[in-house]
Amino acid sequence: MHTRLLFLCLLPGLLLAQPDSGFRAAATVVDVTPKVLPVIANGSMTSRTVNQVKTPLNARALALAEGDTTVVMLVVDSCMMPRPLLDEVKQRATKSTGIPTDQIMISATHTHSAGSCMGLLGAPADPNYTLYLKDRLVAAIESVVTNMQPAKVGFGRVQAPEFTAVRRWILRPGNVQDDPFGNPTVRANMHVARNLDDVTGPSGPEDPELSLISVTSLDDKPLAVLANFSMHYYAGEQGISADYFGLFSDGLKQRLDPEGDFVGIMSHGCSGDIWRKDYARPETWDKLATIDLYATGLVDRAMDALKTVDHSATSGLAMAEQRMTLNYRVPDRQLLEWSQSVVAEMGDRLPKTRPEIYAAEQLILHERQQTEVVTQAIRIGDIAMATTPNETYALTGLKIKARSPLADTMVITLANGGDGYIPPPEQHRLGGYNTWAARSAGLEVMAEPKISESCLQLLERVTGKPRRSTRQSRGPAAIRLTGPRLLTWYRLDEFGGPRAEAGGPNAVDGTYEDGIVFGLPGPPGFCQPGEVNRCAMFAGGRLHTGWAPDLSPHDGSLLLSLWCWNGMPDKARGVGGWLVSIGHDHGLGPRSLHLGVGGSDGHAGRLILQRGADDDQRAAGKTKIPRWTWSHVALHIQPGSIRAYLNGKPELEMKGVHASTSSQHLFFGGRSDNQDNWEGRLDEIGIFAGGAGTAAKIERLSRSGK
Repeated sequence: MHTRLLFLCLLPGLLLAQPDSGFRAAATVVDVTPKVLPVIANGSMTSRTVNQVKTPLNARALALAEGDTTVVMLVVDSCMMPRPLLDEVKQRATKSTGIPTDQIMISATHTHSAGSCMGLLGAPADPNYTLYLKDRLVAAIESVVTNMQPAKVGFGRVQAPEFTAVRRWILRPGNVQDDPFGNPTVRANMHVARNLDDVTGPSGPEDPELSLISVTSLDDKPLAVLANFSMHYYAGEQGISADYFGLFSDGLKQRLDPEGDFVGIMSHGCSGDIWRKDYARPETWDKLATIDLYATGLVDRAMDALKTVDHSATSGLAMAEQRMTLNYRVPDRQLLEWSQSVVAEMGDRLPKTRPEIYAAEQLILHERQQTEVVTQAIRIGDIAMATTPNETYALTGLKIKARSPLADTMVITLANGGDGYIPPPEQHRLGGYNTWAARSAGLEVMAEPKISESCLQLLERVTGKPRRSTRQSRGPAAIRLTGPRLLTWYRLDEFGGPRAEAGGPNAVDGTYEDGIVFGLPGPPGFCQPGEVNRCAMFAGGRLHTGWAPDLSPHDGSLLLSLWCWNGMPDKARGVGGWLVSIGHDHGLGPRSLHLGVGGSDGHAGRLILQRGADDDQRAAGKTKIPRWTWSHVALHIQPGSIRAYLNGKPELEMKGVHASTSSQHLFFGGRSDNQDNWEGRLDEIGIFAGGAGTAAKIERLSRSGK
């Protein structure tokens, strides 16, 4: 006891005695496995207890120092940890080490097989384990800062798309499910793509980048690797387990320094909508058949990345933190009264059913009303790191990394708190588990942009540089799309709405309606090599571009060009979906014009062209458009005829028709009356003046994505 007190008294002085310049580092591992079993484990809808240990749980710490600045990063094998608990740990560690609380980051790996230190849905915190965990986290911070040595650091990355995929898919119209309150609000949800005919496609992009911060001694001995990957967790184990996070960390140590003090660390990336199985490619699942295969495969990929890392004694270590208050989405009076009645019937027992779980959560949100969230940014030379306290979607991570002032940026989630999912605002419209108001997903609708902006401002502060532009590069296909006849170009590469930025000499920005999500992969060739072309996914909303271009200045001829990816199965409804529409908003008229893809109307998967309001007066093509495949579609409007092209070739034509766009609106991804809107992706929409050579131009445009 006296030795412990003497250590705590001397520790701040030991830190101050360190050299006042030069980059230094240390890493350590502290066991946080529950000592008292059974223990409550969270990560499930209802409470469960675990009475065996499959793999140990650890807190893995990495400390970096330069001059008077010391930064500690602690990654813990835990599902989620609440901010008040972590604030207490930081305050205790500050008292014993002298390191300011805002220079300590503590994050959870998000294993679903750890002791519970936080009440979540139907599972309470385990009081005994919570007390034990706090002591162990303080000990980890105290331990790591006593063994600093001169060091070098470098950043590496590698793509690992086989190991991650989107788990949240969009249900097709007609398959909408009920939420826990009995309302049909669920257009997207986790794991609903087991039957692919039930869905139209993933609701967002994945982030397949495995990024690494590697730290070595001055003589190149590996000291630590802090890895980050966007994959939720492998599986809820029957016993206490660190999941793939622990196996990866241990596997890296076995490869790099099995007998030494090297510390491997896997942190949780932006994977609120991510899991390991690609439902569209079940043939890839064999490589992921066991958790050991999965972890070993990721270690193999990490070793490839480490071969490319250039270590150097960095100059510039900084850390910044922001705390802000966000509101909860609290129940209205009717929902509150329903919740109170459900909870009253439960009595003193824990909730067992989904309605009971979410009724209890409504009372908690109503009582709390708001909460404090913490964001942080760290600069390590030319490397940056941002943190969120949430289960953050892959799109948010991609957005932060793309806009970060430094190209080498890592985003760690579930850090400094456990504030649940933060879906991008447009995802709330699609509903599903990730959006149902509870401690697991209860923050206000605009929480995601607020937290993202906070991260970017902190990154600007610690780097002293402005954020980068997210404007996508122009690859060969994009360059071919531009030219003297281009009027307007919508790239649809935004990370969010409602503004659809337009380019071209007649550029007028469009508006994304509700029911559109962003950042999914588009057709290739439109960006420089190594950059993913981004597009929008339509799920009931339209792109409203305003007034349709007047035909008169263009010799009465206009060309509309786009790339489409159809998410609807054949014959799922009368019309598969409308791609382009010229007409009056909320209705049809005799001068309106609509191009789409047929369904059970007898033209399944083929282009259809309709003039006016008569659904029976349609022309249909002969070529079937493959589902979930990019195709080029063009609509050429000219005096006396309207012709549609598919992949560069004429597909259907209406002759003797004199089209007019006067006083009508132009829509993409839906019809003017909002009937049977497009369900799938659109990208690279071009509006051109027609005229001589249009057929040849269409053929060139159809080759743009190859």
